[in-house]
This record gives sequence, structure tokens and C-alpha cells, in this order.
Amino acid sequence: MPKTASTEIAVIGIDIGKNSFHVVGLNERGAIVLRQKWSRGQVETRFANMPPCLVGMEACVGAHHLSRRLRALGHDARLMPAKYVRPYSKGQKNDFRDAEAIAEAVQRPTMKFVATKTADQLDLQALHRVRERLVRQRTGISNQIRAFLLEPIQEVVIHEQRDGLVKRRSMRRIMARRMKAATVRA
Repeated sequence: MPKTASTEIAVIGIDIGKNSFHVVGLNERGAIVLRQKWSRGQVETRFANMPPCLVGMEACVGAHHLSRRLRALGHDARLMPAKYVRPYSKGQKNDFRDAEAIAEAVQRPTMKFVATKTADQLDLQALHRVRERLVRQRTGISNQIRAFLLEPIQEVVIHEQRDGLVKRRSMRRIMARRMKAATVRA
């Protein structure tokens, strides 16, 4: 593919990877005029040397950061959910075809975009997700313990340390004693 002036590029689709970005640029007519693989360090420099254009990316944490940086350079960066980009993919999946599908999808007038989040919003979202996972794990463990206690065939025995002594006790007895103590306090 011959190298062309960056002034012809109207739309860019970026497939974000860990260390490299696959970039496909389309002109006003929709023809591919740019198809390159850029390293993470090259992205900002290359976009700084381009005239403002429409840039599409699939939404992820790294895309939010890049979107903020590209908007600061004057580009119209838009994020899309991956499930809405998939129908525009042609043929077998590879990074350049994904970037081309992103460039096609970002131009659609009915496309649903994701708002670019600030760093604080992403931090808060991460905290909520970690908390949600901890609650799910806690609930799962308590359900598992309850199932063990309902099992009539075997007696669950644990070693309980009290007053410096390790005693072997039935889990049912320990739970019954704690439930009784909780109801007395209430």
C-alpha cells in the first residue's frame, strides 16, 4: 500500500493491544489510505502530527486514557462497545481487520458510543468491581458452609482455639452456641 499524506485521512480505527496498536485510516470515500502497526510510544507523536480527524476505538480502560489524550490534541475520539463493532468485521479475525471494522463502525450515525471516563471515574469503577467480587465470594463461602452443616451423613469437625487450648469440636455445636449467644444479645 503506497504511503499517502496524512491530510487525506478522515477516519482512523485503532485496535488497542498490550504493546502495539494496529491502525487503519480511511479517506473521505472510505478507501484505506493508512494501514500500520504502531508501538505504544509512537501513538501520541503520530497523532500530534496529523490534522484532526474522527478516531474510533473499542471501549476499555486503556481506550479511555488514549481518548482523553487524543481529544487534547484536537481529534474527535469516540469509544464503542466491542459487541457493536463485531458485525462490521470482514473475514477471519486479525488485528488489522478489527481496526478496519472499528473505522467502519465509528462512522455509522446509529452507533451507540461510550462516554470517555476520567481517571477518577475509572478508579471508582475498579473499587466497585472489587467490592462486588468480594461480596460474591463471601456469599458463596457462607452458602457452602451452610450446605456442609445440612449434610446429615458426616459430622464436620474443626479445631477451635480457646484460652490457649486447641479443642476438637463439632461445627454444628459451635454454630448452635454462637446462634444462641446472638439471639440472647438481640
